[in-house]
Amino acid sequence: MENVKIEVENFNLHIKNQHILKNINCCIPEKKITVIMGYSGCGKTTLLKSMNRLTDLYNKVAITGNIYLNNKNIYDKDIEITELRRKMGLMSQRPSSLPMSIFNNVAYGLKISGRKKKISMGLRIEHYLKQVNLWDEVKDRLHEPANSLSIGQQQRLCLARGLAVDPELILADEPTSALDPISSAAIENKFMDLKNSYTIVVVTHTLRQAQRIADNIIFMNAGEIIEQSNAKDFFTNPKHELSQKFISGILA
Repeated sequence: MENVKIEVENFNLHIKNQHILKNINCCIPEKKITVIMGYSGCGKTTLLKSMNRLTDLYNKVAITGNIYLNNKNIYDKDIEITELRRKMGLMSQRPSSLPMSIFNNVAYGLKISGRKKKISMGLRIEHYLKQVNLWDEVKDRLHEPANSLSIGQQQRLCLARGLAVDPELILADEPTSALDPISSAAIENKFMDLKNSYTIVVVTHTLRQAQRIADNIIFMNAGEIIEQSNAKDFFTNPKHELSQKFISGILA
């Protein structure tokens, strides 16, 4: 039996008068890669952002239902939202490196997690840059601006900064959509390594990427979960007609 990291229960989300997420029920298993996929506009990113309450930032949002992290409802009144978000490293479609040096980007993550001792800062920054296979590429330019790196390198730097916060989960919203194939492969390979230590949730519209990295699939359409299963079963024997069409490339 897999340990459940996140459980979503009867979750609905409205923005203004639009029903975006409709009665969502799903489980995110611990230390696995769960891929959320589906057609554009189906609610994938909104579901991902609901897991760390970034949807609180939207205008005129109304929710019902529950989302549990480690069996604790993240919508309970006593939840400290900053601490909740610290537990979840977030990667966006495009890198969001901070306007500071490569070194200070990772140091920022360390400081957020409360690790501020200068005596160990350098070693920790080296550790996280090595975790994302970036150290050898930047070790001689740590004090250069982060935006001097390539897009692919910046995305790995953002991952290093996210890991430096010491999260429990990594939430990734189409993290390779702006990258070339080599940089995309580097991110995918790193996710495969990191799942031994972290729970990872990835939103993607790319079937081949999902086939390469997913342990579990959540397939969505029009704000609903149509099918969820382990990746092997989903790709070899999809149960729902919409899933079958999506896999075969036929538009619904």
